[in-house]
Amino acid sequence: MTPSQPITSPAAWIGPEQAARGDWTYRLTPAQLDQLSSTAAALVASGRPMSEITAADAPLEALAPLIRQWRSDLADGRGFLLIKGLPVNAWTYDQAAMAYWILGLRLGLPVPQNKQGDLLGHVRDVGEDPAVPGVRLYKTRAAQDFHTDGADIIGLFCLKPSRSGGLSRIVSSVTVFNEILRRRPDLTPLLFDEFYWDQEVEAAPGARPWFKFPICKFEDGRLRTFFIGWYIRNAQRFPDVPRLTPQQAQLLDLIEEVANDKAFHLDMDFEPGDIQFLKNAAILHARTAYEDWDDPDLRRHLLRLWLAAPDFKDGDPQLRRGVAAGAGV
Repeated sequence: MTPSQPITSPAAWIGPEQAARGDWTYRLTPAQLDQLSSTAAALVASGRPMSEITAADAPLEALAPLIRQWRSDLADGRGFLLIKGLPVNAWTYDQAAMAYWILGLRLGLPVPQNKQGDLLGHVRDVGEDPAVPGVRLYKTRAAQDFHTDGADIIGLFCLKPSRSGGLSRIVSSVTVFNEILRRRPDLTPLLFDEFYWDQEVEAAPGARPWFKFPICKFEDGRLRTFFIGWYIRNAQRFPDVPRLTPQQAQLLDLIEEVANDKAFHLDMDFEPGDIQFLKNAAILHARTAYEDWDDPDLRRHLLRLWLAAPDFKDGDPQLRRGVAAGAGV
């Protein structure tokens, strides 16, 4: 089904309006921070692997009302939030990672982010060439254009920022749809057709190197968007993939044009201790290029979680399983 009218939803927000509000930013109280810190420290001291820690191991009663609000913001609200001020400089790396892990567990279940099955990802420059097909851009300093990931909730936790640049840039994919409908109603039906996507390096051995998936689905009045423009364009390198039509190419360009318009997106400049959570179905995210520090101990380092939240009404059962389970991203 293709909506013929603009979608009205709390998730259809405008970036400059959200920047002026700021009610999507949360800070923990001293009591909440104390409970998070002590719980994380105790779990680290237990020696149990992080992957074996469950939500039942970290009730976090002091944070329960706040976490309910976060889930509401993500599931039925604007689809994003920012938590500021976690004391990463006072924590060890293990304690910081555990604190992030147990907060994530209150929102969803971690799923694999790559075919190696990593549940806790590291977003940092490892010297790979962003121009090489198959290189995932989070491993470089290069800009990433607007896209989605897998899973239902995407989390980023800033341990160390870059020397300059590296802004997180987000936009409502519902707003992007509404603007495309306004500008080019002739192209909007194409959003709901299947496109061919490059599997990149995540294809299983012997599997075909591409998959088919629509950019948008619309069910029960909710729009779900999945978009990685370069994956669609890169799939054109395979001879058995149909060529993009001029209209499809125009649509891909228009999605990125609207998302990159400062009238629509919102920028966040991460500081140490910031955690951003996004609803994948409703938010496109990007990152500006950055310059890093010469000292390896100071270089930009973010931790990433992909979380499955099966109770989210606009999530996708295939995408929420993550990469290693065959989501195709």
